[in-house]
Formats: sequence, structure tokens, C-alpha cells
Amino acid sequence: MADEPQGDVHRSSALDPEQLGFMCGLEVHQQLATGKLHSRESGELYDITIDTLPDDWPRFERRLRASRGEGGAVDVAARFESKRNRTFVYAQSPNAGLIELDEQPPLALDEDAVDITLTVAALLNSKPVSLIQTMRKTVVDGSNTSGFQRTSLIATDGVLETEGGPVGIDVVCLEEDSARKLDTMSFPHGQQVIYNLDRLGLPLIEIATSPDVVSPDHAQTTAMALGRVLRRTRRVRRGLGSIRQDLNVSIGAGDRVEIKGCQDLNWIPQIIRLEMARQLHFYRLANDLRKASKLPALPAHRDLDDEAVEQAVAEAVAQSLPLDLHDVSEVFGTTQSGMVSDGLSSGSIMMALPLKGLLGRLGTKAHDEEGAQLPRLGRELAGAAKLAGVKGIFHADELPAYGITQEEVDGVRQHLNLGEQDGYVLCCAPAWQANLALEAALNRARLAWHRIPQEVRNVVVKKGAPEDGTTSPMRPLPGRSRMYPETDIPPQRLTHEQWENVVNALPMSDAQRSERLSTYGMSVDQSEQLLARELDDLFCEHAAELPPKAWAALLLNHDTESPQTLANILTLREEGALARDHVEGVVEAYRGRVVELETLRQHCLEHDLAPADIGGLEEVIQGIVNERLAFVQERGMGAMGPLMGIVMQAAGGADGKEVSALLRAAIQAVLE
Repeated sequence: MADEPQGDVHRSSALDPEQLGFMCGLEVHQQLATGKLHSRESGELYDITIDTLPDDWPRFERRLRASRGEGGAVDVAARFESKRNRTFVYAQSPNAGLIELDEQPPLALDEDAVDITLTVAALLNSKPVSLIQTMRKTVVDGSNTSGFQRTSLIATDGVLETEGGPVGIDVVCLEEDSARKLDTMSFPHGQQVIYNLDRLGLPLIEIATSPDVVSPDHAQTTAMALGRVLRRTRRVRRGLGSIRQDLNVSIGAGDRVEIKGCQDLNWIPQIIRLEMARQLHFYRLANDLRKASKLPALPAHRDLDDEAVEQAVAEAVAQSLPLDLHDVSEVFGTTQSGMVSDGLSSGSIMMALPLKGLLGRLGTKAHDEEGAQLPRLGRELAGAAKLAGVKGIFHADELPAYGITQEEVDGVRQHLNLGEQDGYVLCCAPAWQANLALEAALNRARLAWHRIPQEVRNVVVKKGAPEDGTTSPMRPLPGRSRMYPETDIPPQRLTHEQWENVVNALPMSDAQRSERLSTYGMSVDQSEQLLARELDDLFCEHAAELPPKAWAALLLNHDTESPQTLANILTLREEGALARDHVEGVVEAYRGRVVELETLRQHCLEHDLAPADIGGLEEVIQGIVNERLAFVQERGMGAMGPLMGIVMQAAGGADGKEVSALLRAAIQAVLE
């Protein structure tokens, strides 16, 4: 028999993963630095918001409708989505063609994307499949114009070495990224969601680990290790949003939950600890509710659940909590609550749902020792309701509040004919939306007598960062029937020779790259920056014919410019055709361009950018020193600073380093 789970949800950082039966795996999605996976369109991304969306980008609309599958049933997620009355508007970016519009069959997998994925698989010691079969994965949120995402299994059964021990790699897949959401607008009869198609179809590597992560901190180190493997290829995208980590988390008393939106690796331990606390809280709440309802207790571990018992509990709870909706708008006819009066005046209604026996069980907002919101049933109901597009709900445990008075609370209770232990939830929205929101809230309330539902959740983000590490529901966890073969793309055979070519050409490790840079005599800081910014290969291409330190400095200072142009500019400086002080001006003059050496040489000649003649420069400096002999004798080497400016002005395009050396020698000669 499993031990009863221990720990205080107020102290999530003190929870013991081993005692709680903690299990965790990661799914990492990394964009590749190639064109699109199935269309050969450019992989360029456009810095576009809803406010800056170009008027000349074509737009078109789609609606997704639920239909019965081969088994005769409608998928629960698809059914709910169809009730949301959403229209999807797609903005056609310049890199979105007929395939992105779902008006043309897709092309075969991009060869570069396959090669990169195979390389990552080899680095993870995975076993490649013999036949690459592209599959369709149903997507109901409108982010794919086709209604599904294409994904291909590339390799399986690998291993990642981490500081916390080896982590198995279940699968390495290649899939297409979704469209990027720009905005969601609400209307009385539904919603409109606007997507930008620039990201749709970008190739993603998906890596799913085994549940070998032993702690929240180990999850972070595992994510970091996977990131290092991916970056080792030097063929993946960098920057915000280019890599996304999903966490699959459970404790023995809970169940598997997939958490999305973990872009900041530093937040991973906190997110996981709070999910452990959430699952522990709802296990205990379920048993409290079962005890009050005189129903069999939940076992301490999900593996001990009795299906027949759980079905009987579900039937009893469904009978106790029916879908019994009431329009209570009249109770709020003279309300002083701004948010309620604004809603009612714009055509919404106030709909109420009784929740028998749940008064005091819904909870009020409170925080743990680290400032994160504590789990509570009311917040889960609100999260479920928000999936219908409403801004939120009110529930009995938190009222009176939000301008809702005790008199109005009493009026609702009287209208619903509630008992002393009965709670309720309210939703102010258009009738269709309020009904859908409260139906979703009811379904989640019924689940309070069971373990937490298997679902996909999202990290709560405010102002671009996790609010406190807590999560909110997104959708049910999909089943295996979600995937089916892609009919437009034939299977692709992976040959032994193709795999051997990948294995024999693996990219260097970080240690090997660092060792390579150490031979050039640069500073440690320069070497580390070149590696961190993935500029070491570019550096090494020209390092043999250029001074390493100067070349590294120029490359680091202008990493967005053409390396060939920069190398040509530095070559001219070393040849004596370009003064050191004019280098930055030439870089600026040809910013964003690839320029041949002779073109740059002509530019230097036309603008007289060569260093001044050394012989003539010595005469100029000596003359200036002689004219100010008393000043030099008085100040000694302190005269360097004041005289340097005078010399540079007199010497025209002289190299500052040369001027400094000659001036120093002239002053020292006077002082000897």
C-alpha cells in the first residue's frame, strides 16, 4: 500500500519529490535555422503586432467545425471548441504561400531540416527509424490553417547525460510550427482570433524525454543540457520564442499534467514545485469531499484506483451537481458594481450555477511562503470558464466583493433556494457564452471529487514574465487517436549510408571549440564571447590571415554585419590602406552590405583614409613638442593627453595608435 503523501502546500520548496512519488519528463521544441518544412518558403519572421500589421497583407477567415470520428463520437476538445463560436483570421505574410493557406498539398520534408534533426538524434545517441512517416496531429485552436499539425518521428531510445544522472530520450521528432497569435477580439455572438502566418511551417525539433527527471532542479539542468546539445549544431534559431520547454509533471496522488510556456529556464523548478503542491492540495480536497459525501476514499496512489469505484463516484457527483443554470440578472438591477453594470448594460446577462455542498470549499485568494498563489478550487473553476472566452467568474466564497453587496449575495441565494452548505458561481456574459463558461466550470467542479484531471496547462504570464509560477488550464490532454497518417506526403526511407554520413560528421563539442580558440592567443573573455554568441566558426574562417585579437574585437562589435565585409576592412587596415581611426566609419558606410575588397580599397583612396606618412608624422609631432617645450618639461609624461589632441588635429587621418607611440617617444626624449 502506498504511503499517504506528506508535505505542506504552503511550503512548496520543502516538498519531498521522492516521498510524493514525483515523476517528470520534458518536451523541448526548437526552431531550426532553415526555410519552412513543407513549402520551401523563407523562414523569415516579421516583427509585427496587431497594431503594426500591414494593410497590404491579404487576410482570410476560417471556422473549424466539430465532426464525428470513425468511432461515431465527437472529440471532447473539438466539441467544446465548436461551441466557442470563434472565427479565425489569418494575415498572409510575404513568406506564406498556398501551402500555408492550405490551398496546395505540402512538399516533402526539407532536407536541411531532416539533416539537422538526424544530427541532434546522433548527439543524443538515439536510434533512427528506417522509414520516416509524416503524421497529422489534430489541432483545434486555429493555429494551423489545416486543422492539424504535421509531425514526423525521426529517432527513438536515446540518452542525455546530465549532472543529475542520465535521462532517457523517448523520441526525436521533426514537426512544423504553428501560426503566431496577434489578438483575440470578443463580440456578442463569438470571438475573432487573428493569426500571423509568418511562423506557420517553420521546422521544429521536438525532443521528448523519459520520466527520468528526479527533482525540480534536475528538470532545469536537463533543459539546459538539451539546449547545449541543440546549440552544438549551430543550425538552430536563437532568441525569444525560438525554443519552448513543456513539462510533464505528476505525483503519485495526482496525475500527469503537461505544462507549456516555460521559456525561462530559471522558472522551471518553481513551476514544478507549485504543480506538486497543486496536485497534493486537490488530492486532499477530493478526500475531504468524499468523506463529507460518504463516498469511498481515494487511494494514496493513482495505480490503486478502482475504475468501478471511480465511475460510481462520478455518477453520484453528477446527480448531486446537475447543470442547473439560472438567469439572476434581476437581482442586480440596481447594482453598484461597475463590472456587473457595464456588462448588463451592454447586453450580457448574469447567469448562476448552484454548487451543492461546496460553500467554503471554493477558497479565497491566499499566498504561500514565497508569494505564489495557493491552489484553490475557485481558481480552477475560473480557469475552466475562461476557456469559453469570458474574463472571469464570481463565486460564493469570495462574495461580497467587486462592488457586489451582501444584499445581492442574499438575493442570489434566495433565487437559487440554496442550503447553508451550498455554493454557487456567477458569470456575466452574453447568454451563449455564460452558458458555455458555467458548463465548463461545472465539469471542473465535478472533478473535485477525483484526482486532478489529465490536462494541458499554461504558465500564467503577465508583462512578458511568469506571474508567480502558477498555471491555468488550456485543454484536455490529447489521446493517441489525435494522430493519423499524412496522405499527401509519402513515407521517406532513411538509409544506413545517410545515417553514417551524419554520425561521421558530428559538430564539435564546446570543449573542442574552446580548445581550438585557445591556439589564437586571444583573451579568455574574447574566446568566451565568441563561443556564447556562436561566432567562433566565422572567426576561424579568417583568423589565419588577420590579427586574432583585432579580428575578434571587430567581429564581436559588429556581429550582425557581413563577416566577409568586416574581414576585408581589417585586411585594408593591416595593409596600411585604412587608418585605425577610420575603421568604424567604413563599417558604418557599408552597413548591411557584402562588399568586395577592391570596392573598399577604392573607397579608402577616394576619401583619403590611409594613415599619414610616418616620416612626415614624426616631423609634425617633433615640431609640436618643440613649440611647447616648457609645458612638456613642466608636466612630464602628463603632457601626453593635452598634446595628443593637438597632434591628431594637425596630422589629419593619422592612426591614433601610431601617433600615441611617436608622441610618447618624443616626450621621453625631451625628459631624458
